[in-house]
Amino acid sequence: MTNRPAVIHRKDGSRRGFGRQWRRTGRWHSLDGEGDLPEQRRCTADVVVDCAVYEDGCRAASLPPQQALDEARKRGGFAWIGLHEPDAEHLEEIAEVFGLHPLAVEDAVHAHQRPKLERYGDTLFLVLKTVVFVEHEKLTATSEVVDTGEVMIFLGPDFVVVVRHGSAPGLSRVRRALESRPEMLAHGPSAVLHAITDQVVDDYLDVADAVELDVDTLESDVFSPEHGDDASRIYQLKRELIEFKRAVFPMARPLERLTEGADGLINAEMGRYFRDVADHLSHVREHLIAYGELVDGLLSANLSQLAVQQNVDMRRISAGAAILAIPTMIAGFYGMNFHHMPELGWTYGYPIMLGVTAALSGLCYRAFHRVGWL
Repeated sequence: MTNRPAVIHRKDGSRRGFGRQWRRTGRWHSLDGEGDLPEQRRCTADVVVDCAVYEDGCRAASLPPQQALDEARKRGGFAWIGLHEPDAEHLEEIAEVFGLHPLAVEDAVHAHQRPKLERYGDTLFLVLKTVVFVEHEKLTATSEVVDTGEVMIFLGPDFVVVVRHGSAPGLSRVRRALESRPEMLAHGPSAVLHAITDQVVDDYLDVADAVELDVDTLESDVFSPEHGDDASRIYQLKRELIEFKRAVFPMARPLERLTEGADGLINAEMGRYFRDVADHLSHVREHLIAYGELVDGLLSANLSQLAVQQNVDMRRISAGAAILAIPTMIAGFYGMNFHHMPELGWTYGYPIMLGVTAALSGLCYRAFHRVGWL
C-alpha cells in the first residue's frame, strides 16, 4: 500500500493539504480535513462478482457487463452476470444495457420480496428466498435457527443477470459446476436458471435436516423426567419454522410455471429438469408441515405437563395442610382459657395429647400416601 500527502491546487498556484491519501485496489483514497475517512461510493466493478460470455456451453470471454451482451450476441451465446447487493445507480447502469424493466429493477434493489415469477416482454424475473442454518450449541429462547437472503434472476434470450442480497450463499459453486458440464450449459440461460433454483432447493433440504435435529432434541427435553418450562424454546423454534415456510411455500407456483415452460421462454427439455426441482421442493414442504405439527404438539404437551405438575403440587400442598390441621385443631381446643375442661388435671394428659396428635397425623399421612397425593 502506497500513501502520499493529499493536496488541493488553488487557482493562484498555491496548494492546500487536507490529510493523506493511499492507494488500494488501483484507486487513491483520502482522509478529509478532520482526518476522517469520507464515505466511499462503490463502483460497478465492486458489485460485479463475475461476468462472462458463454458459447456452445464453454466460457468464451470475461468482460465488463457493458460489453458482455454485445459479445454474446456476436458469438451467438449468452452473458451471465453475477451481482452482490448493488444499489440503484449500479443496477440502473446494467438495466440500461440489458433492457430490464424498471419495476423489476426496483424490486431487485430494495429486496425483501416474496418468491415470485414475473414476465416483462421477453424477460423473466424470478425471486428466490435463500435459507441458511445458523449454527448453535443448544436451542434457547433467543437462538436464531435460520437466516434468509434473496436471489433475483433476470432471464433473457441471451443473458442472465443474478442479483444476490443478504445471507444468500455465493453462487460461484453453481457457476463452476455448470462450467464443468458444457453439455448442460449449452442449453443457454435456462440451464443457469435451473442450476440456481436447484441449488437453492438443495440448500432447503440441508437446512431442513439440520432443523430436524433441533426438533428431536427439543422433543427429548420436553418428555425427559427433568423437563422444565420449555415453552419459550418451543415458541422460538416455531417462529423460525414460520420464517422458513415463508421462503419455501410461495416458491411452489413459480416452479410450476417453469415446469410448464413459463409462457414459452423455457424449452421443454429444461422443463423436465424443473420438475425434478419442484419434486425436491415438495419434499421440503412436507418436512416443514410435519415439523410444524410436531412443534405444535410439543407446545401442547409442555403446557399439559405444566398443568399436571401444578395439580400434583396442589395435591401435596393440600395434603400437607390437612395433616397440619390436626395438631392445630387440638392445640386450638386446649388453648382456650376455660377453668373447667376435661383432662386438664391429668398427670399424663400432655403426653397423651401428643400421642393422639401424632397418631392422627400419621394415619392422615398414610391415607394421602396411599391415594398418591404424597
